[in-house]
Amino acid sequence: MSVFRFPPPRSLSVLTALAVMSPSVVWAQAKSGSTSSMPGYSPGAAATQRRLEQEAIQGPQATRARTHSAALSKEPHVAGTPAQKRTADYVIAQMKAMGLETELRSYDVYLPHATGVKITRMGRDTAVLDVQEPGIPSDASTMLPQYLPVNGYGGAGVGEGELVFVNFGLIEDYATLDSIGVSVKGKVVLARYGRSFRGIKSREAEKRGAVAVLIYTDPLDDGFVQGDVYPEGPMRPLRGLQRGSVFNGTGDPLTPGYASKPGVPRLKPEETAVPKVPVVPISAANAQALLAQVRGTDIPRTWQGGMALRYHVGPGPVRVRVEVTTDEATAGTKQIHNTLGYLRGSTYPNEYVYIGSHRDSWGPGAADNISGTVSVLEAAQSLSEMAKRGDRPKRTIVFATWDAEEWGLVGSTEYVEDDSLRLKAGAVAYLNQDVSAQGSQFGGGGSPSMRAMLRDVTKQVQDPRGRGTVYETWRSATGTRADTLEPPMGDPGGGSDFAGFYNHFGIPMADWGFGGPSGIYHSAYDTFDWMERFGDPGFQYHATAARIGAATLLRLANAQVLPYDYAEFARTMQRYVAPVERGLTQKGWNAAATAPLTAAIARLETSANAFAATRDAALAAGVAPAAHATANSALLRVERALARPTGLKSRPWYRSLIYASDVDNGYSTMSFPGVNESIRYGTQAETISEINDLAARFGAAADAVDAARTALSTPAKR
Repeated sequence: MSVFRFPPPRSLSVLTALAVMSPSVVWAQAKSGSTSSMPGYSPGAAATQRRLEQEAIQGPQATRARTHSAALSKEPHVAGTPAQKRTADYVIAQMKAMGLETELRSYDVYLPHATGVKITRMGRDTAVLDVQEPGIPSDASTMLPQYLPVNGYGGAGVGEGELVFVNFGLIEDYATLDSIGVSVKGKVVLARYGRSFRGIKSREAEKRGAVAVLIYTDPLDDGFVQGDVYPEGPMRPLRGLQRGSVFNGTGDPLTPGYASKPGVPRLKPEETAVPKVPVVPISAANAQALLAQVRGTDIPRTWQGGMALRYHVGPGPVRVRVEVTTDEATAGTKQIHNTLGYLRGSTYPNEYVYIGSHRDSWGPGAADNISGTVSVLEAAQSLSEMAKRGDRPKRTIVFATWDAEEWGLVGSTEYVEDDSLRLKAGAVAYLNQDVSAQGSQFGGGGSPSMRAMLRDVTKQVQDPRGRGTVYETWRSATGTRADTLEPPMGDPGGGSDFAGFYNHFGIPMADWGFGGPSGIYHSAYDTFDWMERFGDPGFQYHATAARIGAATLLRLANAQVLPYDYAEFARTMQRYVAPVERGLTQKGWNAAATAPLTAAIARLETSANAFAATRDAALAAGVAPAAHATANSALLRVERALARPTGLKSRPWYRSLIYASDVDNGYSTMSFPGVNESIRYGTQAETISEINDLAARFGAAADAVDAARTALSTPAKR
């Protein structure tokens, strides 16, 4: 899915969160150059750690990043193909050469590939549309065979009917169609990409009786309206298109909630939530050829896009026939391969810090997501070289690359379901790299407990263009002027490989990357040549993303006390109560029902502030290692306490009650999803029950913070 990006390629914005007050990380300190303190470290250990992080930051190399990118993006490598297995072999070979322990973890998953697609415009001038993206002779990888333009997990078969244009295919767009008396039952739907996940577009069309779905990217969004198109510029050509999965679930659809290993029970495809009708991405040029013959009802004013014609809703009079065939009957199950590289910890080998990226793509994938894979490899190279020189991390670091993310986070989900006991017991954090470099504008996000640490690391890494540190350019680009404010950061709602760690288990996560103008998302034009010309000439931002990763990994791996910031976490949570109260009021329900939740969050902040003071004093005075271990064990329970084992009522796999993707959008993040989904769909009694349950879980989180403080309260004897 790859929706957690900086900046995002479509309507999702991970930079829309409000900047928050953060007394724990003061901008004035950064300006004055104060680097003496480091949460989770004694003063002496902090000085050593700063030196180690600077050493780690020097390791990643742009020239080596370029070599990795060229090798891994030389051909399209869709999950389940021999080309994708070759990327796994490459990564394993590189990690072995670094001296890492390696593992190839494979799963057999439901992954039907398209074998044929045909779209015929019926009517006064019947024509078969050319659905492929044309190759560009100056870019050799675009001339290679492409994966057929069919959306992953879209249905096979034939759908024929009059065409109806449904704008973005949002629930509210269908409400508009209802208001003007237009139905899509028995029709072929044409929807624009953007504003919601493509799987939601498919779901809503099929729910209303559509027989096929076509989805195109309008030039207004990432084509010529936004800039010159490839190869003259970075934007999408008129005949470019966006592939992608339309599965609204997570992991192998046939093995929900457990790893897809030999001998396990499997559902039948018809028992799953995968679409039953054909879903096909088409180019703007083909969308224009179809829309040119649509008449019927005039469009609402805001539905007009960027093509040179007047859009109409329909239905018809043009009819469209959509035909899709797949290999489901003969080869629907395919093997996928995750790669794992281990740098064993010297002191806490059974505590794990993960960094991961997905390797699969819909084309050559230089941006999405070879850029992330390269960043992981470069961070691994830096830290493995330090380990060879004697600076081994205290905790085990795992460098992971995942398969089949583009189909629904399949590889990472199978892994977390497979290794659930290890993760629950010892996973400290997960760092995600998804499109880590396709521009120069930095963005970051993740669990609020991890944000202060990520900001601090970016203060140590220089921007490649000589504009100061990454942190300084980030502040400037986001217009963050006041010293009491921090740059806005994105929330982990879902849509990338952190979901299994954070949304499923409550393991803290962080994400970052560099973005810029781009129109090649999920197309044949996401190539090495595009990256070298427009995305990251010189590959300096690939290396910079890796520098941030290497330093952040070391910060987490070497900490005496895990450096989570639960005071910032609690302050962030407080912002989410007011929208809940507004939702209750709009329903005519009692807004005072949030009182237990407000009190529980306030208690967490009080506990977090008390813990921070005790931690800093204890580390300065000296505390026995056993006390560190006890405190860290308690800290691992904090965010796990906010993940309900039974999950959300709408999606039991999503256990975190703090963030989830919006069930009716897929791209936007919903805070307190159990509560807010109940406000949207449930009764007042159900909503109050959800509020009280969430309040109790915040209480359990505060208890864990208090337990960590108690463990550190007795200074070691000298």
